[in-house]
Amino acid sequence: MKRFKLTIAYDGSAYYGWQVQPRQVTVQQRVEESVKQLFPAVKRVHSSSRTDTGVHAQGMVAHVDLPVEERPMDGHQLRRALNAFLPSDIRVMRAVRARADFHARFDAKGKQYHYCIWNGPSMNPLLNGRAWHVPAELDVARMKGAAKLFAGRKDFKSFATTREYEMETTVRRVTKCEVRRRGPELGVVIAGEGFLYKMCRGIVGTLVQVGQGKLTQKDIRQIFRERDRRVAGMNAPACGLTLLKVVY
Repeated sequence: MKRFKLTIAYDGSAYYGWQVQPRQVTVQQRVEESVKQLFPAVKRVHSSSRTDTGVHAQGMVAHVDLPVEERPMDGHQLRRALNAFLPSDIRVMRAVRARADFHARFDAKGKQYHYCIWNGPSMNPLLNGRAWHVPAELDVARMKGAAKLFAGRKDFKSFATTREYEMETTVRRVTKCEVRRRGPELGVVIAGEGFLYKMCRGIVGTLVQVGQGKLTQKDIRQIFRERDRRVAGMNAPACGLTLLKVVY
């Protein structure tokens, strides 16, 4: 068995997230189905992370062990072959041989996400399914100032949706949180060593409420202290979020 590292891009609009789910169509399911067309004995493709329903990816990383002696091919050939069996909204962008002990999830040092907001009275139809339409004008300067409060090693319990199970810790280190503007299009870039469930969407929703004048920097500091999801801002919709890259 030879291990391959896959870099995968997908439009998550039609999928129930990355991870295989019973009675739901997911991105992982489609990727594994394409692998089985070439290597029927292969059971699992292991990813660096999960993405929620409707979230997109430009640089999802996964690894898979393949019996290439049965069907000899290099990374370029594997990429082309997998894409031939994948739907058009999922693509393997790169496939390379990896060391035998490489693990897409446990070797990851960090991830970077991008959230797109269209801040204009009319939605840009070219960004349907790719951005959150916020028609009322946002105070971007206030949002930029508030974004700085999210950088650092902090307890993000107030900004993440509670799982059915108790997390060992809700402390995470965010290395970058920036708001960028290009005309009516706003981008929020969030990078860190790891993220809680829906944490990025909780941060973006809170920043938008800052831009709307509903929250202040003082409020955000208090939200961190309270460690209660009910006191923070809304979750931004999934459609605007893209996993840009995984860092190793």
